[in-house]
Amino acid sequence: MTAPSPAAFTEARARDVLAAAGRPDAAAGAELLSLGENAVFALGANGPVVRIGRSAELLERAERELAVARWLAAEGVPAVQAAEPVATLVDGHPVTYWQRLPAAERPASPEDLATLLKLVHALPEPPFALPRRELLGGVERWLRLAGDAVSAADADYLRGRRDAFAAAASALEPRLPRGPLHGDALPRNVHIGPDGPVLVDLETFSSDLREHDLVVMALSRDRYGLSPEAYDSFVSAYGWDVRDWEGCAVLRGARETASCAWVSQHAPGNPAARTEFGRRIASLREKDATVRWYPF
Repeated sequence: MTAPSPAAFTEARARDVLAAAGRPDAAAGAELLSLGENAVFALGANGPVVRIGRSAELLERAERELAVARWLAAEGVPAVQAAEPVATLVDGHPVTYWQRLPAAERPASPEDLATLLKLVHALPEPPFALPRRELLGGVERWLRLAGDAVSAADADYLRGRRDAFAAAASALEPRLPRGPLHGDALPRNVHIGPDGPVLVDLETFSSDLREHDLVVMALSRDRYGLSPEAYDSFVSAYGWDVRDWEGCAVLRGARETASCAWVSQHAPGNPAARTEFGRRIASLREKDATVRWYPF
């Protein structure tokens, strides 16, 4: 007899948590900005942005994200800042509040991202401990949240990939100096305000192989439809193409594994997520690197 799927983390659930956090009047009218590892809401016309984590396991990460924001400000790196200094746990979900950024002047470009990454990659270690970039650390949790929406065979296949790529990554020799990195370096995590690019979504900040940040864009070129010209502009602005490094394939494979497993957690309550998971897992099993994946 199989175990029931865990309760889905839905917009409705996140609004209930927001109300329980002391914002009952804002909960119904709050604007949902995104729903992934976190539900992100804008409160009112000029209020803060609230991030509600999917599970209590993410509380430590939320607390570290606040510390990262303070540290980046002290180092002069443009980044989103907290509206309240602490994270709270509400009905089993971490809740943090962030300053509302002004309306974006334009979409962020690969060059904007590269400019911010160069600043981050020049930083020394912060005065608090950053974890290693455990890219594959969430696989088990995501598969658990997926429940019966993912077959046992597919779950075991992803666990096998996780273990193989984790072992291979631990043996890599980096080209860049190890140190602080963003961890999910995509243009969508850059906001272009009146004063220029600002880094957002700081929850995956780590201290590890900085090549992790560059492989994200290489995979965007190969899997998510980023044009070769846009990728080349990123490489030109950063000053180095990670694809020239022999470890690129390992980090790419690890990220593909994590990205596939990440989608699985949405599958129980979302048919589109189940379809996207099926596309991704089939392309991995068939070793077809040409199959286009779609952001979710």
